[in-house]
Amino acid sequence: MAGKYFGTDGIRGRANGKITAELAMKVGQAAGLAFQRGDHRHRVVIGKDTRLSGYMIEYALVAGFTSVGIEVLLLGPVPTPAVAMLTRSMRCDLGVMISASHNLFEDNGIKLFGPDGYKLSDEIESDIETLMDSEIAPRLSKSRDLGRAKRIESVHARYIEFAKRTLPRNLSLEGLRIVVDCANGAAYKVAPEALWELGAEVFSIGVEPDGFNINKDVGSTAPEALAAKVREMRADIGIALDGDADRVLIIDEKGHIVDGDQLMAVVAQSWQADGRLAQPGIVATVMSNLGLERHLASIGLALERTAVGDRYVLERMIEKGYNVGGEQSGHIILSDYATTGDGLVAALQVLAVVKRQQKPVSEICHRFEPLPQILKNVRYKGGRPLETASVISAIASARTRLGATGRLVIRPSGTEPVIRVMAEADDRQLVESLVDDVCDAVASAAAAA
Repeated sequence: MAGKYFGTDGIRGRANGKITAELAMKVGQAAGLAFQRGDHRHRVVIGKDTRLSGYMIEYALVAGFTSVGIEVLLLGPVPTPAVAMLTRSMRCDLGVMISASHNLFEDNGIKLFGPDGYKLSDEIESDIETLMDSEIAPRLSKSRDLGRAKRIESVHARYIEFAKRTLPRNLSLEGLRIVVDCANGAAYKVAPEALWELGAEVFSIGVEPDGFNINKDVGSTAPEALAAKVREMRADIGIALDGDADRVLIIDEKGHIVDGDQLMAVVAQSWQADGRLAQPGIVATVMSNLGLERHLASIGLALERTAVGDRYVLERMIEKGYNVGGEQSGHIILSDYATTGDGLVAALQVLAVVKRQQKPVSEICHRFEPLPQILKNVRYKGGRPLETASVISAIASARTRLGATGRLVIRPSGTEPVIRVMAEADDRQLVESLVDDVCDAVASAAAAA
């Protein structure tokens, strides 16, 4: 549930617009106070991706945390899952990732993790928001109790070793030609190094961050560059990460994109065969293709659906005991290893199947034929367009026309002012017509607001 500051994935917005140094300092102070439990010296780890604004936000957070007596451990540019992992392994009270994930450099964000490495609940985020809007001055630390900050060395080596340990000890990637696209983001050092240490022949793109080029024409949101490089290098596989490396898409040897739905099917079927699935099924969101659901049913597995957002996927996984879940966009959560989506670890699980089966990636990663699925966004400036009578009527009409042959999902984005309209069914023309009708109704209502 979105609050005053927090959305579906932390706090996110335009750097020096919504995300200012003042806001970041308040987050540091409020989160620091919210997680002070007991008399021990409290600690927080802070990681970031490669955006220019990361410097501003990092030092503002340091000011906030140290002003309420929290010791700060600075990690530098590291993937989001590394922050979650290091929060636990370094016995910290809190973890912070400075990133806007797959957004371009103009945006930035602040993600918070509890001492268990999990993203915060809505209730804790609400408590932090209350503290942010309260009078902090009386609760600031005395001069002798201020926190210190220091940079931590060997962070990359720690995360690389963690990622490698998710594979069997004797598994080697020798003989595989891999192109990895790090989106000029947080994994630009660790992902190529990990793959090389495992024996692969590695070709890298998106590994020259300059503060401005994160996710720009590279990464999981722009996989065309990777597809071209895979074909050029005659590689066996391409791995596309996003800016903070918590999501992944795959490119097969033919240059075709493999999305998160197919990847979840690969991992689920592999783990099912190995007896590693904790429950007979996986967790995904309402956006995952109906083809995935049908495929899983054909092999005796269920698909639990949640609201959009990897945090909701993880909550359901914990609640019902699943150990595989994720999103079509490439957030893959393997809870045996991580408390959040981890693009590199998910890619390694797929590579393990490729090595074991000795088949082309195009064959291994095509587990089902997706149903025609259309997703369109309608931008709005204000108001509640989904609550207008004309939009309600258009949605009802679309559902009637669709019947039981497909799905219709309409939802506001949790990170930007757009309404997302998605439909899927066996009949592509019907899907296109339904989506267009609903989008037109939403656009008209938005314009009239």
